Amino acid sequence: MEITRLTAVELGKKIQAKEISVREAVEASLDQIGRVETDINSYVTVDREGALKRAEQVQAQIDEGSLAGPLAGVPVAIKDNMCIKGMLTTCSSKMLYNFRPAFTAEAVVNLEKAGAVILGKTNMDEFAMGSTTETSYFGETKNPWDLRHVPGGSSGGSCAAVAAEECFFALGSDTGGSIRQPSSFCGVVGMKPTYGTVSRYGLVAYGSSLDQIGPIAKDVTDCAAVLETIASHDRKDSTSVARSSYRFTDALKDDVKGMRIGIPKDYFGEGLDPEVRDCVLGAAKVLREKGADVEEFDLKLVQYAIPAYYVIASAEASSNLSRFDGVKYGYRTEHYEGLHNMYKKSRSEGFGAEVRRRIMLGSFVLSSGYYDAYYLKALRTKAMIKQAFDQAFERYDVILAPAAPTTAPELGKSLSDPLKMYLGDIYTVSVNLAGLPGITVPAGKDAKGLPIGVQLIGDCFREDQIIRAAYTFERTREYERPQIAKEGK
Repeated sequence: MEITRLTAVELGKKIQAKEISVREAVEASLDQIGRVETDINSYVTVDREGALKRAEQVQAQIDEGSLAGPLAGVPVAIKDNMCIKGMLTTCSSKMLYNFRPAFTAEAVVNLEKAGAVILGKTNMDEFAMGSTTETSYFGETKNPWDLRHVPGGSSGGSCAAVAAEECFFALGSDTGGSIRQPSSFCGVVGMKPTYGTVSRYGLVAYGSSLDQIGPIAKDVTDCAAVLETIASHDRKDSTSVARSSYRFTDALKDDVKGMRIGIPKDYFGEGLDPEVRDCVLGAAKVLREKGADVEEFDLKLVQYAIPAYYVIASAEASSNLSRFDGVKYGYRTEHYEGLHNMYKKSRSEGFGAEVRRRIMLGSFVLSSGYYDAYYLKALRTKAMIKQAFDQAFERYDVILAPAAPTTAPELGKSLSDPLKMYLGDIYTVSVNLAGLPGITVPAGKDAKGLPIGVQLIGDCFREDQIIRAAYTFERTREYERPQIAKEGK
């Protein structure tokens, strides 16, 4: 039996049944990392020694009966913008090339309590700013389906690691589609929960009003199980919400009879690849055949989502990243004259081009004279987008949409035109602006053999609806593995 082919929940059951040991599962993942990592570059840090030591501890707890959850003993990868005590946490930036936190992110703590085994930290766009995982200081990550293409971003390392079977599931963060878009490009399932469902404590902030941690896995069942594990109310995070129920796995039902599903006409205009459009409409047909009521509708204000998002996200990034100044931790330039010169040189040398671009844009829109013209206007637009979604959810349980306008572009094609890269987030950013939950599920492939995902969007705190719809759709398809996972090279 090829252990790495199992889903996280399947592996957890076999570990509980004593069919597979935790050490065997961890070694299988480490062996797969050894086979494919030089090609894909999914990881910034692989903690082989720590993972094997943890495997023995978890196995002992399972044997004595104190650990019996679905993820006990299952190897996981963590995006490199989530703090883990003592483990290198770089945000894939030169600025944090040597940073080892003194605490662990709450979402990761919840995984550790459940018995998951951390393999290491995954590559990402620098400080989560990008859509391709090409802006990393540690080199680009490649798509396991075709090494000439990007995996998407900014959680590209996590999505590529799951697709290439270098881990059984992973955590990513989603500020404007950074879980859902790379999941679509890599042919895996990725979920962004309602804002406030998963604690942001220990997540290195990019856009504080938009960031949300979420699961990436091979199927919807794994995503629901992982979300159930990491979601919790946390007093250390002022935006954390206490929910009445965290039983997301209860929504795993193959049944959409009577479910009202809306398809925004606005998402099917210019710029959408015909193959992606056909896949989304094909998914709509499947759900209709399963008993759902599917119809098109007008979702207003979509054209304003991109400018509003990039004004707000850049403004928050400018504020959040001001702490990286070369004084207390992180990179400090070697040669400088005076304090201000040290700030300037450390930040100029420590941040990459995309991060510097967004800091400058954010500083501009927050500056005197432009604050009202840009930032306040973006906040008003954000509120209007939320109202448009509220009106849509009065009529529909779930919204079905593309996850990205195209399949994964070739390496090197996106960074030359940043504006075009920003426009690639057209179908995902509005979900973050409105704080909604969304999930991406594999739905097919294009003529090049690259995966296409469809996105299901739900109302706030209605993850159960999108999980149910995604699970029902997923049951009509077989999970496909990229060639690199099949061959291991």
